[in-house]
Amino acid sequence: MERPPSKSTCVKLYLCSNPEDSMVERRALRERVFPQLREHCRKTLGLDVRVIDPFESIDPCHWPDEYIRKQLIKECRKSSAGPFLLALVGHQYGAASLPPRVEVSEYQLLLQESQRAGVSTLELERRYQRDENTVPPSYCLRARNKREPAAVEEEEARRMKAEEEELRKQFQTAVTRCVHSGVLSPERARGLSRSALDADMRFALDNRPRDDVIGRCLVYVHRVVGAEGGSEERRMKSQPQPQEEAATFDPRTTALESQLLSELCDNFLPGLITSSQLLVYTTTSKCDCRHGYTKARRRGYAESLCQQVYSDLVVLIDSWSISDVPQPGDALAREQAEQEELCDTLSRLYDVMRPEEEKVRAFVEQRGPQRPLVVTGGPCTGKTVLLAHCAQQMRSWLPNCDPVVITYFCNLSINPTPTHLLSCLCYQIGVRYHGESSSEQSTSHMDNLSRFNHLRDLNPDCHSASSIRLSGLKERLASLLASKPSAQRPLVLILDGLPHMENNAGPQIIESLPSPLPRSVRLVLSVSPNLLRAIEPPRSPPRCASEGGDGSGYACVQLEPVDRRQCGKMLASLLSGSGRRVTSGQQALVNRALASCRLTLYARLLHLHASLWRSDSDVTEASLPAGVHSSISALLDRLERKHGSSVVSRAVSYLTLSRTGLTEAELADLLSADPVVPWIPQVAVETLLLDLRRFLIRRTVAGSLVLFWVSRHFKLVVAKRCLATPEARRQLHSAVADYFGGRLSAQPQRVGANSQPFVFSSSGRENLRKVLELPRHLRESDRCGELERGLLMSLGFHQAMVRAGLLGELVAMLEREEGSSHFVFLKERALLAGILKSCACFLQNSPLHLPSVMETNLLPYLDVFPGLEGYAREIGQERRRRGSGLGVFLCPAQLTVPSIGCLTFDAETEDVSVREAAGTESGIVAEVLDDGTAWVWKGLGCDVVRLSLSSEQKELTFTGIKSSGHFILFSTQCEELLLWDATGPETFLRLTAESSRSAASRVEGFVASETSVFVWCKGESFVSAFDVSSETATHLQCRSAVTCLACSSGGAYVYCGQEEGTVSIFDSSGGFLGACSSSNLNAIQSIILRGDQWEMTCVDRAGGVSLWDVASKRNPPRLVAESSVGGESNDVINIDYSRGVGTLLMCQSHQVVLWDTCDWELWDQFLAPPGKTFAQALLSRGGRLFLALLDACPFVLVWRVSTGQCVFSLETNRPPRTLLAAPPRGGCIVAVDGAGRATAWDLGMIDAAGAAPKMGLGVREVAVERAGECFYTSDGSRAVWRWRSDTGLPHASFLHHGAVEKLRLSPDGVHLVTLSAGDIYVWRTGGGQNVLRVSGSAATDVLIAPNGNFGVSVCERGPSRVWKLARGSVVCSIHLYLSDAQVSPASTFLIGRRRGDLLAASLWSGSISKRFSRAEGSERVVAFHALSGHPDFVVVMGASGAVYTWNVSEETLYKHFRLPCGFRCQPRDFQASWDGSHALLSAENEAVHLLDLSRVRLCSFKAGGPVIKVHLDKTGRYVAFAYRVTARAENCARCPQAEAVLAVVRLADGERVGSVRLAKSPSALVVCERRRVFVGFEDGSVGVYSILDVVSGGEESLGRSEKARGRSKRSAFDGIPSCLALASANITWL
Repeated sequence: MERPPSKSTCVKLYLCSNPEDSMVERRALRERVFPQLREHCRKTLGLDVRVIDPFESIDPCHWPDEYIRKQLIKECRKSSAGPFLLALVGHQYGAASLPPRVEVSEYQLLLQESQRAGVSTLELERRYQRDENTVPPSYCLRARNKREPAAVEEEEARRMKAEEEELRKQFQTAVTRCVHSGVLSPERARGLSRSALDADMRFALDNRPRDDVIGRCLVYVHRVVGAEGGSEERRMKSQPQPQEEAATFDPRTTALESQLLSELCDNFLPGLITSSQLLVYTTTSKCDCRHGYTKARRRGYAESLCQQVYSDLVVLIDSWSISDVPQPGDALAREQAEQEELCDTLSRLYDVMRPEEEKVRAFVEQRGPQRPLVVTGGPCTGKTVLLAHCAQQMRSWLPNCDPVVITYFCNLSINPTPTHLLSCLCYQIGVRYHGESSSEQSTSHMDNLSRFNHLRDLNPDCHSASSIRLSGLKERLASLLASKPSAQRPLVLILDGLPHMENNAGPQIIESLPSPLPRSVRLVLSVSPNLLRAIEPPRSPPRCASEGGDGSGYACVQLEPVDRRQCGKMLASLLSGSGRRVTSGQQALVNRALASCRLTLYARLLHLHASLWRSDSDVTEASLPAGVHSSISALLDRLERKHGSSVVSRAVSYLTLSRTGLTEAELADLLSADPVVPWIPQVAVETLLLDLRRFLIRRTVAGSLVLFWVSRHFKLVVAKRCLATPEARRQLHSAVADYFGGRLSAQPQRVGANSQPFVFSSSGRENLRKVLELPRHLRESDRCGELERGLLMSLGFHQAMVRAGLLGELVAMLEREEGSSHFVFLKERALLAGILKSCACFLQNSPLHLPSVMETNLLPYLDVFPGLEGYAREIGQERRRRGSGLGVFLCPAQLTVPSIGCLTFDAETEDVSVREAAGTESGIVAEVLDDGTAWVWKGLGCDVVRLSLSSEQKELTFTGIKSSGHFILFSTQCEELLLWDATGPETFLRLTAESSRSAASRVEGFVASETSVFVWCKGESFVSAFDVSSETATHLQCRSAVTCLACSSGGAYVYCGQEEGTVSIFDSSGGFLGACSSSNLNAIQSIILRGDQWEMTCVDRAGGVSLWDVASKRNPPRLVAESSVGGESNDVINIDYSRGVGTLLMCQSHQVVLWDTCDWELWDQFLAPPGKTFAQALLSRGGRLFLALLDACPFVLVWRVSTGQCVFSLETNRPPRTLLAAPPRGGCIVAVDGAGRATAWDLGMIDAAGAAPKMGLGVREVAVERAGECFYTSDGSRAVWRWRSDTGLPHASFLHHGAVEKLRLSPDGVHLVTLSAGDIYVWRTGGGQNVLRVSGSAATDVLIAPNGNFGVSVCERGPSRVWKLARGSVVCSIHLYLSDAQVSPASTFLIGRRRGDLLAASLWSGSISKRFSRAEGSERVVAFHALSGHPDFVVVMGASGAVYTWNVSEETLYKHFRLPCGFRCQPRDFQASWDGSHALLSAENEAVHLLDLSRVRLCSFKAGGPVIKVHLDKTGRYVAFAYRVTARAENCARCPQAEAVLAVVRLADGERVGSVRLAKSPSALVVCERRRVFVGFEDGSVGVYSILDVVSGGEESLGRSEKARGRSKRSAFDGIPSCLALASANITWL
């Protein structure tokens, strides 16, 4: 039947039994069943299992009384996710337990009847004590002192047991006499005579709804016949035996006990079987009359019981539906539901009517312009509870409209950051207004909104790599508030807990709210007075809401302490609810205490103290704690005395240190494994939680019910008492981290193992408890290395986060941890974050594709980041664990490189733009914005910080910035120059020359040497030389305006380039040494010095290069060489010189020119794309690539120098303004856009991506050798590439004299036949020789016979020729054109279609010797395929949908069946396996349709979008297809539309083996016999993917994954050897 929803993630079983008759069975269950059951539930369902055995302790003093046992049963029934009761009924009823409380009237009757019979009642009177504070007044059983089990002596234990048994006898005798005398009813007598087993079962099962019994309770009844045995057995029983083996049969069982046991087993349980379908299993053991119920029989029964209990519990638990299991991608919806549930929970704590409630109501009901309402008050005044209660009352307060109420408890969010909170608010507003107004589309729209907010949190443009700014969320929230609410549907937004958010986030959130508010929006905030002052210091003091007034920006409600009388009423109500009261004298003390502290939390704490007072308790003022914190301490003291100091201190400490709270099972596990805590049974933990239940709230967090403190003041007190030292906190954080990490070493008595996978394998449910808690505890315990390697760089952690819809949080974690010095893999984590952001749209829709996405994007960069090898290994291990999947065998070339850093310089105003940016060789980037602020980023691991300097008590305004080496020079508005050595501390040297003051804002550049700084200004003919040590300045006067400057390596000589083409040379003291001028008199753009050769190279503005010999300082420089770039002349935009590779790059608007500086020869020229102009260009680190900016282009384009190809691009948000290189330490290239946003890429990654080979055009055909080690590709150009799979590189290029049209490979792989410009080329693949070139064929296609001896040239106009492959000689001609021609597997016929007929022409004579004969004369053949497994047979498809098998040699025909309507064959897609078992019919309507001929059935496999390419495996095991991913939500509209997915389906059962995301469009697809899929792409690259399928007997080859990773370490691709075709044809056909 349908189960009711359950929010619990724990199966909590109450083990009901007779403690004296079930020790063997209970011990067997604890040791064998419960650990195995818990592991099963953890792995398959993600559930915990707790078993509450009230009699687990060996000391009866620790056994709970009947009242506590009832509370335990209630808790198990309420919070168990499935079954809650497991009852063991043996052949002994058990002794009746003493009732913990007897009403005064009944007790006195018992005493009177006993005394009247002359029985002593002294022991009863000693054990029971009258208490007037109970309701009604009763005699209460005095509690025995609890002792540790080790302290109980055996003799003492026997004596105490005898005394207890004697007291029970006296009590039961008194009850019997009362019944006989008629003063006590038999029903009441039975209630007082029932054993613990009977009482517990009746409380759990009697008068309960059917849903509480069906499938939730298991009862095992064991009847024993002949248990007493013979006299010998009875003598053995009289001897002392181990407790667990003793008392197998108690001959002293009374008639009443036998009667009650019979009523239980024969009446009560059968009645429940009929009425409530209770599951009862009855076993009868017949014992030997001589030996009775022996130990061996008991152990045998225990073993069979264990097997039965385990199987029954597994069935019940597996069948129980867990309704609130988190689903992938619904994190925001899940948090919304949890916040609403939390609001409902907190509202139940509203026990006292507050006058401030009316003020809030008046504020909500008022009309007109709205101001925020601020609820403020002191600690513990109840702000949170009041707002939760008000939220529940809003609809009744606004009956004439339909308000939307959104309540958010900010400090209780799982991610208390401003960005996340604003995203949640935007999501909730959008969902609530759309979902309630359009119920038909609400579900899909909620899903879209969830993805929308997640993606916007990552990328505002969906394809962007930079994180969204807080300002974007502000704008979105303001837009929603302005457009959604209306007079009929106003919005009431309640934000609580702002003062207690981490990192002082409260003011940021308040500042993010729009001001003024729209008319239909009511905003209610709870803040502290300190936060109120911090938010609006300039404004007037807040006014109370009752006072009104328009001068303040908000209304205010001050929450005052509660009236003392109301607190008294609340306390009296709490006492009455727990069956207690206080005497008048005690009440007076309570009233004085409440007068001193009028807080509801204090009243709740006082209730716990007062509920323990007896009427004769000596209570004084000193015994009443003063204040909340003292009361909490007193509560903890009492609990420590009751449960043990170590148990309580550790329990409250774990609850306090947790991030989101702890589940009951987690707390019990932590306590059971804590070495400080002595072993305690599960029931002891449960009773401790019962004592804390009034101050622990159960809330749902990420789908699990957790316990957390009702007030933050409990955390404060616990931190002071138990966590005062950092070492204590670190130790406990480390213990919790071990628990969630699955490494907890438990004590032997602990129930079950600690299985903590990131994803529970069988159910696929994410372990969100581990995901949420483990990072915090690793960080707080200073285990940063484990946090980084074991979590942030773990595939399992990433899978759990992405599948749970926490992709944005995962990216934030990868980027947020960069600031710690303990982390070493900064770039690796930045790369992981960059990949996740670039694939955000795809992963939000397809989170299960994460491993393949990461593998595809990581493999090219493993050589750059070897620290990610472990992550890549995890991907392979995950695939092997599943037993199926697609692995990346050869990674295709990348379309782009993920960024490793996205930097936002958050200026105070939104519309600022960057004025100037500069970068140093140490990797530091600095910017000056047009608002005068300067910002500095010191590389990965550092935050972007604003530079704040002051002069004469005024903050400096910056006007410009320049860099040279590791120095940065700032220009300021006050005409000062500030020099900063970026390698040292943040100290600035003020350059104070008079001449610099007049031109500080016009600094053109500077050069710094070891001792001096040389600065030149725009339009000035002098250079200011500053001596850093003496802080003096001199001038170097030049002939004309200075344009550039260079210093020798030691700073001894200075070379100044000038506007008129002159270079002036000075020594270090400023002395003029000489000058030289270029012949064209163009302004000098750059000067390059080569000190080892005393050469100076000058590059002028027009691109001219002049080489000078400057060895002699007495004579003027000597001109060695001079050259210029021919063609169109444009000014040089920038120059980049790489000394290591000897390359000079000059960027002009129309071209990029490269010079070889070894010989100073022009190397190459690269023209800008049509209609575009270059804006800047830089060389890569190795000089094999260069990066270029184009005007108004939002990408950074990367060219390969050797081939001139634009190989990939680097994506940015907006068109970049400048590129900054930051080698060697930084190793990054940084693009800065006009708004100051900077995006960084790793230069090593750029080089690695640029090393990947790809053809010049899109791949058209792929031919694979049978062994799969080599394959061939053509792209419609003159070249055919031969690739080797083991290297991943092309090893030969077969060059033709025209575009290659067709490509065929012989079966043995020895010959390659191509068709180019009408000529047929035959190549020998081993050596690359073109052995034949045939002209005059007029062929449109070429074929190779399966035997490899013949070729067939198919011609539409003219005869088709059959020729010998080795010599090219014609065997015969076929004069009829056969379309879709195929050579038969036996190499005897050419089979093809002609005018609807299917003909077979002989390859020896050329004549038509066979014709397909049909039963229906009108049948037209639309497709066919020869079967290589059956050489004489051909599968034929008719136009009517009929499927035939044609035996060509015997000319026989067999019709299989006709395709039903709706299925049709597409001739272009039709393929068949070698044995004819499967045939591919078509790929249309986002599905692939196949025909299973072996079982005569049609199969359709759904794709996730339009199918682009499809290929059927020749063996008939798999079909591979690539489909285009369609945008599933409005947020994906701007994502790349070329995104595709490759999928492989197993034909035997239709299961998908695996799939891989393809970031670009495939153009060719082939599946080879070695379980590899070859994919050619539109950009000219090739990818190879291996199929792992254990079901079909396929395993990943030895080292396959490792080999794939090894192939990612490619050397730079600079071209391949060319195999040239014959210059002219050596054979001509006439």
